Amino acid sequence: MAVTMSYVYHQDRFWLTSSGQRKRVPAVRRDGRVAVVISSSGADIGAGRTVSSKGTARVLDDAVSKEWFYPALAERLVGHLGPARVAEFARFLDSPRRVILEVTPGVRVGYDGSKMHAATEETRVAGMNP
Repeated sequence: MAVTMSYVYHQDRFWLTSSGQRKRVPAVRRDGRVAVVISSSGADIGAGRTVSSKGTARVLDDAVSKEWFYPALAERLVGHLGPARVAEFARFLDSPRRVILEVTPGVRVGYDGSKMHAATEETRVAGMNP
């Protein structure tokens, strides 16, 4: 199962949130092995790049995690709209049954689309000039 989610990278971990009713939450509770894929549209890693990471996840619903995470995610997603909007969104996130997924990354694999494009172009040009 794969799903696109927003995240915060903090203390060498990925932090995400979801309703505890989503099917992925009990699945993570049963087996914490997960994979995270960060695309260049979701991070400052350069156009056409992705980073994949296998990892382990924990499901959290404690007040301490919610206190720092909801404002951090709100800042990441709507910070450009100002502090009032950040505070409003953080309050919206603090809803019944909402949980936080803490993902500790392990094996990391990168992909650079610009390198793939250059290699493909080189092969194409070489094939045209025997």
